This record gives sequence, C-alpha cells and structure tokens, in this order.
Amino acid sequence: MKSIYSKNRSILSLITLLFLTSVTCVAQQLTKQEAIRLTLENNFGILIATNNIEVAKNNKNILNSGYLPTLTGNAGADYEQSTTIVSFDGAVDDQGIPIPDNEQRGVETKRYNASLNLAYTLFDGLGRYYNYKIFKEQYNLSELQARETIENTILQLFSVYYEVARLSENLNILEETLTISQERVIRAGYLFEYGQDTKLGVLNAQVDVANDSINVLNARQQLISAKRDLNVILNEEIEKTFEVDTIVQFVSGLQLDEYASLYAKNNVTLLQNETNQRISDYDIKVSKSGYLPTVGLTGSYGWNESRNPQGAFFPSNINDNIALSAGISLSWNLFDGGGTITGVKNAKIALENQEIAKKQVEAEVKRDVANAIGDYENLLTIFKIQQQNVLTNQNNFERSKEQFKLGQITSIEFRQAQINLINAQTNLNFAKYNAKISELQLLQLTGQLLNVEF
Repeated sequence: MKSIYSKNRSILSLITLLFLTSVTCVAQQLTKQEAIRLTLENNFGILIATNNIEVAKNNKNILNSGYLPTLTGNAGADYEQSTTIVSFDGAVDDQGIPIPDNEQRGVETKRYNASLNLAYTLFDGLGRYYNYKIFKEQYNLSELQARETIENTILQLFSVYYEVARLSENLNILEETLTISQERVIRAGYLFEYGQDTKLGVLNAQVDVANDSINVLNARQQLISAKRDLNVILNEEIEKTFEVDTIVQFVSGLQLDEYASLYAKNNVTLLQNETNQRISDYDIKVSKSGYLPTVGLTGSYGWNESRNPQGAFFPSNINDNIALSAGISLSWNLFDGGGTITGVKNAKIALENQEIAKKQVEAEVKRDVANAIGDYENLLTIFKIQQQNVLTNQNNFERSKEQFKLGQITSIEFRQAQINLINAQTNLNFAKYNAKISELQLLQLTGQLLNVEF
C-alpha cells in the first residue's frame, strides 16, 4: 500500500503537468508605447477616421471652391444625304418646249464644328466665398471627429490593456497560492504519517489545492480571453501571445488640476460644437447670397465647316468659319417663389439650435468633469487604503505561516489568513487599474489624453 506521501506526490505531479501543458510558450513583451503604435496604425475605426479627413481635405481644396473657371470642349460632325427635285411648274424654254423637272439623287451635305467654351462666375452674391469657408470648417470638424475616435480607441485600448495586466497579476497571485497549498499537502502528509496530525488535515489541504487549481484555471482562461480582446483592438492575430507592462504611473495632482481648469478650451466635444456653430452661421450667409445678382463671364473660340453639294443653280462650295467671342452676363433672381426667404429662416433656426446645443453640451461636460474628478480622487484613495491593507494582510499571513509550522494554529486558521491575503492582493490590483482608467477618462474630458506619457 502506498504511503500518504506518495499519493500526495502523485496528485501534485498531475496538477503540475496540467499547468505545464496549458502554457508552454514564452510570450513577447507588449509595452504601452508599442500598443499605442499598433493601434494608431492598424485599428479599423482610426483608419476610417483618417480616410474621412482625406475626403474633407479634398473638399476644401481650391479645385472644389467654385473660384476656378470651367472650360468645355465641343466637337461634332453632321452628314446628310438627300434627293432634290426642282420643278419649273410648266415653264418652257425659248423654243416653247416645257422644261422638265431637275432631280438630283444622293446629294451629300457635310458639316463639321469644334469649339472651346470658357465660363467664369465673377460674382455670385458671396455664396461660393462662404461655401469655401464651410468646407474649411468641415475639414476642421473631421479632424476633431478623428481625434475623438482616436481618444475613444486609446481609452478602449487601455481599458483592455490594464484588464490584461490585472488578470496577469491575479494569475501570479493565485499560482503562488497554489504552490503554498501544494506544500501544505506534502507537509500534512508527513505529519499524518508520523502521527502528528489527523487525516482531516490532509483532506483539508487536498481540498484547498483543488480549489486553488480551479481558481488558477479560471484566471488563466479569463486572461486568454482578455488578450484576444486586445488583439482585436490592435488588429493582430487573434491567438497572438504577449506579456503586458503591469507598472502604473499616475499624473501628478497639480498637473491634473491645471488640465481640469482648461477643459473648456480643449474638450473635443465642445470644440466640435463650436465648429458646428460656425458652419451654421456660414449657412445663413450662403442662403442670403440668393438675394444678390450673379455676374458671369463667357468666352468661346469655335470653328465651323460646311461642305454643300452642287445645286440646280449653284455650284458646290465649302464654307469655313472661325469665330472668337466673349461676353458678360448678369442674372438677378428678383423673386424665386420664396425659396431664398425660407432657406434663410431655416438656417437661422439651425444656428439657434446649435447655440442651444452648445449650452447643453457645456453643462454636461462641466458635470462630467466634476464627476470624473470626484471618482478619480475616491478611487485613488481606495487604492492607497488597499496598499496598506495588503501590507497588513501580508504581515498577518507571514505570522500565521510561522505559527502553523509550529502547530500553534490550525490549518483552517492558516487558510483563512491565506484567503485574506489573496483578497487583499486582488482588491489592490482592481483598485490600482480602476484608478488609472478613471484618470484616463478625466484626461479625455479635459482634452489631454493624447498629450500625456503612458
């Protein structure tokens, strides 16, 4: 019959083999800077936002401004074949003989033409001037929208990145706990063999090993899933393995106070609202341009050729014509059925809506900044408390460990100290990364998320 020690060794060997076969490869380090670089280069949302900037850039180009003339080339050719009958209506010649009808079949007429036509609007009531300003503002708006997309993506990136870091640290804690529990099984086996403990101590130790093994397996699977989530954001291979940086540095309180005091000038939502307000103001001026006349300049350079067949009384001939012409025109829509008046009224209402929306957004952002500051300060305080709590529980566990070795406390009391330490350590990890994410949210609201070191 095998000894308790041998059985325990078999159990530990099985568990060790299970963990060795689950993860055997060495993963490369994924730094925060590298994660940002991959996200900016590969993330789908950022790529789309970048393309939208290019579209807006094209729209604000001089080629789309309406300030350049239009030049049109035209060319054509006509061919006509006909039958011509000339009737003399009973007329007679000098000898009194009736003159017969003159019939010409297959008479061909050819005409050719080519021209260049130039048109340029000298004045259109300043409509194109304000349209051009709208295109510029829309370009600025697209840049702000892209910045918002980047900020949201970076925030999402670090939410997942720090979740991977938290789970990685939790896994290390649980693996260390499992190692201690495995040592307890061996120790309990020795004590039982030498009559210094009961079988209950061995069974309790084995139960704790089983529970710790399950906790490690669950934590490892959560970590694998979180890494897949991060790979999606980075647009990397879904099963790519890596290790993340678990060091967290917080922005100084003085720096955060300065950022918070300037949020109104830097918040991307407020900046977008201001841009939309300027666009609405320009829309009114574009609509008012319908009240003014349009002055245009035209020019044409053309060539025409006509090849006429011989007729009954005329010889065949070729006519060539080259013409250069220029002109100026004025068009004034004195009344268009009320369309311009309606357009101006609606544009003014749109501007009023933008002003109302601006006040609403200002109030909401002010509230969000205040809440974010409060949440961050609260979570940072919790983090500091948890740091002290870990030190207390670490000290308690070390004392309990020594007392357990000396037989001064039971395995249940030792296990409770171990569980208290696990909870304190995992709560510390949760508080640390929670506080950091809260800080990043505050930085986004103050418009400084892309201006700090990670």
